[in-house]
Amino acid sequence: MSRDSVNRICAALPGTEHSDPWGGGHDCWKVGGKMFAVTGAVNDSVSVKTDDVETAEMLIEAGVAEPARYLHRSWVALPLDSPEDELRHRIEASYRIIYNNLPKKIQGGIE
Repeated sequence: MSRDSVNRICAALPGTEHSDPWGGGHDCWKVGGKMFAVTGAVNDSVSVKTDDVETAEMLIEAGVAEPARYLHRSWVALPLDSPEDELRHRIEASYRIIYNNLPKKIQGGIE
């Protein structure tokens, strides 16, 4: 899977916004102003939020993911050459985690 494929998955989710907040070629995806996925400027991975630290540790121990650099321990980095269904699942799960934690007023404004 490529960065373009990750960007297509993210762009298809309701109310998403794309930016490069740190400059240098990052693809940062947000919903309601909160980040749910980011690809780095120099590595071939996408970082996503998991339900909790234990889930992140399980994915890391299973060899599915690595710790996401510079992010909370509940975030993991998945290689872009991971199976497409795994990447899609983890990106969509991250989106749902972030979306579900947004205030109801903001959720209501997302189409």
